[in-house]
Amino acid sequence: MSSAIHDLPPTELALGSGWLEGFHAGDREALEAFYRGHFATVDRAVGQILAGADRETVVHEVFFRVLSQAELRRQLNGGSPAAWIAAVARNHAIDYRRRRDREIPDGSAEGRTEEHHPPGDGQAAAHLLLERFCHEVLPDKWRAVFDACFVRQLTQRDAARELGISRTTLLYQQHRVRALLRSFSLEVE
Repeated sequence: MSSAIHDLPPTELALGSGWLEGFHAGDREALEAFYRGHFATVDRAVGQILAGADRETVVHEVFFRVLSQAELRRQLNGGSPAAWIAAVARNHAIDYRRRRDREIPDGSAEGRTEEHHPPGDGQAAAHLLLERFCHEVLPDKWRAVFDACFVRQLTQRDAARELGISRTTLLYQQHRVRALLRSFSLEVE
């Protein structure tokens, strides 16, 4: 073994030679080795910027992007994979924090222009449709997410905290509820 190999960090030794081609191609074993070898790196990089559920969400988003976007994987053209993924993670965390900081918390008067109107015929019909959706289509296990996110329109962060679930779980359940709403609305039309 050459001394250059001894100088490599353990995570890069674990990747082995020729792993970059497999990584670019989206090879399952190469991606798994990359994930296992660099999870701590991504977690540390994101942890410098975010904490709690936001940190967890961004770590998962970074690896999702690596797994699903071949063009992102091709940006790694050599050099240190750890340094590359740390930079990707840091940039994603910064973008995420900027978007989060621009959110307007529920209950804030800023950005609201509608006035409160007593329920009229249109609102009553919408209320009946929502009740029908909840009773006929929506599984009990997703009702709390539906109420928090779609009815009360809490932010993802607040809804996840209130429901005691991770944001990743919340996002999955929101996605499933949206799909049910879409198919329900097509049936009603």
